[in-house]
Amino acid sequence: MMTEEQTTPQDESEIPQELDPELQDHPETEVEASKTEEPPQVNTLTFKRSHVYAALLPLAFVVGLAAGYLFWGRATPETVPVAAPEQAQTQPQPVQRYDVPEDDDPVLGPDEAPITIIEFSDFECPYCRRWHAEVWPQIQAAYPDQVRLVYRDFPLTTIHANATPAAAAANCAGEQNTYWEYNELLFSMELGLSESAYHQYASDLGLDMEAFSECLDSGRQNEEVQRDYEFAVNLGVRSTPTFFINGIAVVGAQPFEVFQNLIDQELAGEIP
Repeated sequence: MMTEEQTTPQDESEIPQELDPELQDHPETEVEASKTEEPPQVNTLTFKRSHVYAALLPLAFVVGLAAGYLFWGRATPETVPVAAPEQAQTQPQPVQRYDVPEDDDPVLGPDEAPITIIEFSDFECPYCRRWHAEVWPQIQAAYPDQVRLVYRDFPLTTIHANATPAAAAANCAGEQNTYWEYNELLFSMELGLSESAYHQYASDLGLDMEAFSECLDSGRQNEEVQRDYEFAVNLGVRSTPTFFINGIAVVGAQPFEVFQNLIDQELAGEIP
């Protein structure tokens, strides 16, 4: 359902985007110079002193009223509440947190970790592969006891023919408690993604090949992969990889700093 990560490169699209972590001259003007005109003639008038005094009386009255207001009529500072700059600012909106269960999917990291990252991913997605190669190791190094990763499948089957078989193979390896080792081999793309590669990866890890082959042939892990996919679609996921950090959505293979900033704020209790 998703397009691959929405980062600098163009994402690969499968279905329309819906998740709203809830994931973007004036013309010149000319002013004509005014023409110089001859000043109009002014007629001179003669005033009597009494007339001048009479004209000034109303003006003096207005000035007196104004002075009285300025000195006595104004409210004291205590009676004029003034909002502090921070009070005048718009209050931040609450962050949207999605209810994303771990289901029975593979988990890497301590159970008591305060930060849980749930990833919806695709083994044939190059951006997912890049995130696992470049960003996840930095997160592990920076937060060894504070972050755990849950991997949920989201195969983009219309553009990645190998995504579902690879995910099923990884889950079959998980039946022999070697999911994360197998996950790493798949993302390495050392042998590519094919049926022969899946068996070779399993052999390299020393798995029971008869049990592994039986798992693949039964197709039971395909059903698990499909359940993950359908849940994500109903949730609104549209891109791979998509992450939920304690329920907060992060779309795309974002750099380490994006995850670091969010994790640090979450650990500090700064996010509503």
